[in-house]
Amino acid sequence: MGRYDRYILSQLLILFSFFSLVLVSVYWVNSAVGLFDRLIGNGQSLRIFLEFSALSLPQIVLLVIPVAGFVAAIYVTNRMISESELVVMQTAGCSALRLLRPVVVFGLIIGFLVAVLANVLVPAARGELMDRSVEVSADLTGRLLREGAFIHPANGVTVYIREITDLGEFRDVFLQDRSQPGAETTYTAQRALLVSSEAGPRLVMFDGVAQTLQIEGERLSIVEFRDFTYDIAGLIEAPNGRLLHIRELQTSVLLFAPASYAEAQGSSLGAFRFAGHDRLAKPVYALFVPVIAAATLMLGAFSRFGIWPQILLAIMLMIPLEMSWNAAESIGARQAGMAWLAWVQPAMALLTAAVMTTLAMRGHRRPRAAKAAPA
Repeated sequence: MGRYDRYILSQLLILFSFFSLVLVSVYWVNSAVGLFDRLIGNGQSLRIFLEFSALSLPQIVLLVIPVAGFVAAIYVTNRMISESELVVMQTAGCSALRLLRPVVVFGLIIGFLVAVLANVLVPAARGELMDRSVEVSADLTGRLLREGAFIHPANGVTVYIREITDLGEFRDVFLQDRSQPGAETTYTAQRALLVSSEAGPRLVMFDGVAQTLQIEGERLSIVEFRDFTYDIAGLIEAPNGRLLHIRELQTSVLLFAPASYAEAQGSSLGAFRFAGHDRLAKPVYALFVPVIAAATLMLGAFSRFGIWPQILLAIMLMIPLEMSWNAAESIGARQAGMAWLAWVQPAMALLTAAVMTTLAMRGHRRPRAAKAAPA
């Protein structure tokens, strides 16, 4: 690579990093709000929230990288045109194809990043996120460790704890159990402890009263106790296993797994094959995104009013590419044997990049031909 190529590539990478950081921050904040409310509202700690946020970042970065590459290519090309750098290079005899060489290298870098994310990092992070989600949803202990609030850790169960000491002791506990049909039991205790056992967590209450109301006969029985053990592990079902989501499966599994395995995971063979081919097609598509942006902007010459028509054209060219993927997914994921539709978007991107590059080369040949004719 020459000095020009290194200069343009460095500018592209710097701006790509900046726009990626901005877009990832926007996406992350948008998703983190709902995640924060869901986890913290269920009594989970800040550590769990940060862990879940970190595991969701690879998927966000995968979505952002092509967009950041597109914006970086537009910004750098627009600046080169406005500062007449591109005009100088064209006057020196550089064709549009030569000027696009660092952009192609930039596209290869983006394609490599997308390939690593789509085929390695995102499936691994998604699998870990799903495993931790199952563990957190089964963690009834975390739902109980909140003081001064009425919480509902399970259907028909209400718990109130006035105070939790530094030693983990509960003070002034109220627990109402309406899980059994026809009966309602209310427990009140001066103090309680949460202990672990082989069968799961237990709530041991001391110096309290148990009031059981039989709804049918309207009978109320009151029992005082010095200590009473309540099985809170029975409030939730222990997960015997879970279905694996397509996003957490390895690409080789999606491409070669039999139909029986796909059905066992609650999916279909068509969805498996399309997802596998889509992971291979995404890097190819990401390669051509910055090339389309730069080649489209090279259609216009220097103007004090800017090249907004070319910028709008580049944006408009991306719309049918995104629509083609949506249409391909809706068909290819539902019908077996239609996985090749995942390659429609990269093929259209290749064709668009070739057409824009050809038009840019022709557009810069005509002025030279017109000047050479009178001579």
